[in-house]
Amino acid sequence: MKELIPILDSCTLTDNKKADILVDRLQHYLDKHQNLVFPHRHKFYHFLFFTAGSGSHSIDFNTYKIVPGQIYFMSPGQVHTWEFNEDTDGYIVNFEKDFFQSFLLKPDYLENFSFFTGVDQANVKNLSPDMKNEVEQICKRLYAQVNNPTGHNADFQKVLLLSLLMLVEEHRPVVQSPAFQTHNMVVLRNFQNLVEEHYLLKRLPKEYAEMLHLTPNHLNAICKELIGTQAGEVIRERILLEAKRLLVSGEVNISQIANELNFNDNSYFTKFFKKYTGLTPDQFKKEHLA
Repeated sequence: MKELIPILDSCTLTDNKKADILVDRLQHYLDKHQNLVFPHRHKFYHFLFFTAGSGSHSIDFNTYKIVPGQIYFMSPGQVHTWEFNEDTDGYIVNFEKDFFQSFLLKPDYLENFSFFTGVDQANVKNLSPDMKNEVEQICKRLYAQVNNPTGHNADFQKVLLLSLLMLVEEHRPVVQSPAFQTHNMVVLRNFQNLVEEHYLLKRLPKEYAEMLHLTPNHLNAICKELIGTQAGEVIRERILLEAKRLLVSGEVNISQIANELNFNDNSYFTKFFKKYTGLTPDQFKKEHLA
């Protein structure tokens, strides 16, 4: 059922299926893909860096106003759409999941970046003027390297891209001491990964706390400290997110979605959805497919 939402499976969006990275100027990319405004998801990592322009973009149904100096990141599987004005420009970078595979020993290295969690709003950042200049310089070099017609250095591409990701991550706000942050971030990431794997069947924080060898109170404390919400809300938000993704596919009815998400009946699913979104599933569907 999830496949009903359009999925772009090649990071280049061209016939060149062998390429594992695309770097383009945003205006040029938008000119080539003018119809790419419907809700869709990717099988690859993606980020956009804005140097000029305005408009809006929506990631997993959270809408953000575009400003120069903003950068947003997307993990595989997230649903997004955009509405850019004609003066919008910057850089777009798509790269495959295994882009760094031959370069880094840790296969899950990208998951350590806070903006590639795929489950919260840490993927949108408004950069300071100094940071904007640094990121723009790296984007220019990466663009030149990837699009060099006389050949390119694959390892240098990886170094440039990794330096950009590390630069942005280095400047994220730190709310606790490094040791505390590192330990609890690992626990939080493990919890989020478990929710991603089991949310259709496991709905209670104590079930996840058990798997993490924690008490429910300890798990709640970590979630509250790092993301400002309790563990139960993380689980609930993941269920709601999947419901929204299925609703905007336009191809399935409420009964099918309730069944897919393991609700006992349509009525219970509708009450659950309206309680936490303020809209019935039908209202949400009409609003986002208008």
